[in-house]
Amino acid sequence: MPRLVLASGSRWRRQLLDRLEIPYAWQSPDIDETPHSDEPPEALVERLALTKARRLAEAWPEHLIIGSDQVALFEGEILGKPLDASTARANLARFSGHRVRFLTGLALLDSRHGRERVCHETYDVVFRRLGEDEIARYVDKEKPLDSAGSFRMEGLGIALFERLEGDDPNTLVGLPLIRLCALLREAGLDPLG
Repeated sequence: MPRLVLASGSRWRRQLLDRLEIPYAWQSPDIDETPHSDEPPEALVERLALTKARRLAEAWPEHLIIGSDQVALFEGEILGKPLDASTARANLARFSGHRVRFLTGLALLDSRHGRERVCHETYDVVFRRLGEDEIARYVDKEKPLDSAGSFRMEGLGIALFERLEGDDPNTLVGLPLIRLCALLREAGLDPLG
């Protein structure tokens, strides 16, 4: 049985974690992701990442449980998943020629010893100027309705950008692997061990 558990139903996060070649199980936690009033976005993503990991602790009592959560920030507004095509198109039109910051919370819970590590990573996307037709074509082709920011960097979304800025591009997809590797090593599970 794997010692590592991913508290997520996201296929994108699973694809990222697969890269570490560590056996793991995954389970989607059911949590309320509503922000608290006046909660800063950094605190929100850290709280949600840790809540996801904690939700699985009872079912996985001898494991390292990874939780992650992401929000997009634009002009001080927290953006979630667009859920419909018209919202995705409107978001991308607003982002045209501008910077969007992504905050990804990361938690590692050692359910055997009750240790919790939580942090967040940032990654910025600078959009090129986008025309209405290309936005519509993009949303129609990729249907990024379940992605914070209304695009998928791991797909055709890369064509929307002027540049990307940050330490770990995996952060943008939803699981900061560089920081996760460091947390796993601290917890005694070296991806190269």
